Amino acid sequence: MTEPRTTRQDAVKALKRELILDAARQVFEVEGLEGASIRAIARQAGYTAGAIYFHFPSKEAIYGAVLDESLDRLNAAVRDAVATAPDTPPDRLRAAALTFFAFYARNPRDLDLGFYLFRGGLQPRGLTDTLDAALNEKLAASLAPIGAALADMGFDDAACRAVTADTFGHAVGLLTLHHTGRIRMFGCSADDLMRGYVEALVGRLAG
Repeated sequence: MTEPRTTRQDAVKALKRELILDAARQVFEVEGLEGASIRAIARQAGYTAGAIYFHFPSKEAIYGAVLDESLDRLNAAVRDAVATAPDTPPDRLRAAALTFFAFYARNPRDLDLGFYLFRGGLQPRGLTDTLDAALNEKLAASLAPIGAALADMGFDDAACRAVTADTFGHAVGLLTLHHTGRIRMFGCSADDLMRGYVEALVGRLAG
């Protein structure tokens, strides 16, 4: 009898945790990290503040969990794209870079979440040293297939890091133009520009 009860308890706990994270995401989107509070998240979730603290020690931990889930979805999308691409380094690079871009193009609030843009705008931010390290590791994992493809093309570690950083920066810049509407100034498509960048990159590196 103990095992079924434990299974039910775990399921209930997981459901409550998911409801809290859903509520927290809504609060963070409106108030940002600085403006949000445990009380506001509890109110949105329909729980008491004490019930929230049973699952999370702080609002930073909640934000970290929401961002962690977002990065899990990003990594899954990149892994799937790379796994189903033709098994050549250029094709894996294309798949990784374009899927990274497409994920955030389709999910602008995930981009806001990852860069702490809710209400606060562009400035350096973080949670705690431990959370930041874990979340940065997951973000790096989503970009790792780019570096791996470059390594298979014969580039050294420094070049792999530089090209990965350049690709990341290019994607984020175009995503910012896309989601703010500034891309319309140029009469261009951010998606087309990203594809053009990746094709030029592959052609240059292969050459």
